[in-house]
Amino acid sequence: MRATILAYHAVNVAGAGYDKNDHVAFAADLRLIHRLGLRVVPLRWLAEGLLGRTDRDLSRAVVLTCDDGSDLDYFDVDYPGHGRQRSLFNAMIDFRREHGYQAQPHLHLTSFVIASPEARAVLDRRCLFDRGWMRDGWWRAAQASGLISIENHSWDHNHAELPHTVQRAQVKGTFRSVDTYADADAEIRQASDWLDAHCPARATSLFAYPYGESNDYLVQEYFPRHAHEHRLIAAVGTDPQPVRADSDVWTLPRYVCGHHWSSPGELERILRDGAGL
Repeated sequence: MRATILAYHAVNVAGAGYDKNDHVAFAADLRLIHRLGLRVVPLRWLAEGLLGRTDRDLSRAVVLTCDDGSDLDYFDVDYPGHGRQRSLFNAMIDFRREHGYQAQPHLHLTSFVIASPEARAVLDRRCLFDRGWMRDGWWRAAQASGLISIENHSWDHNHAELPHTVQRAQVKGTFRSVDTYADADAEIRQASDWLDAHCPARATSLFAYPYGESNDYLVQEYFPRHAHEHRLIAAVGTDPQPVRADSDVWTLPRYVCGHHWSSPGELERILRDGAGL
């Protein structure tokens, strides 16, 4: 098995061009993936395949993800200084209208969200123009659409802009400092519990490391040995490699838009390598 996981951040808007705007890149990338004859599949399918829990065809698979969770994932918004932005959700709707359902019948985006309402409110004020973009009112509709799933990006991201996080020593701005059971339980299991309670008719199963950062405790101890508590089946980081049959499900590699590629040509090389073309 070989597959490629791509990551976007809908709040990354610094211009109108592909290299400065994840919305522009995402819309273009959907068409590139289709032109190359690759198949978009949900991240959960890929995780289940690696775990031997499904016999679905995962050949030529590409997985789409986005981190941090904001209105920009689902709604078109007016972004200060850069105008109206087409949401990632609506970019998928546009693709379906242009190419038809059968072009990518399993089209899907996994949106990793911060669970804590208090943390999201602070981050919205300090990092996102105080527009209320980090609310959770769109999560149920997104999940019900079948095009987006809401998954775990931790309780509070251990974010440097927060006055207080659940990390025991307040070593913020990194997820590597989450290296004890108490910290991991507060950041990860607590987030799964909150998401399951507030997004009915679904169950959290996937995690994305904040900042793309993991550590030996999380990968080798907490995730594999406490699965009955956190109930997750896989976690993704930001190591720029294709997924292979022997990839560790607790630190799956991902390529990040704007960091690992910033042009269609660069992404095409990544996709061809991931599919073995």
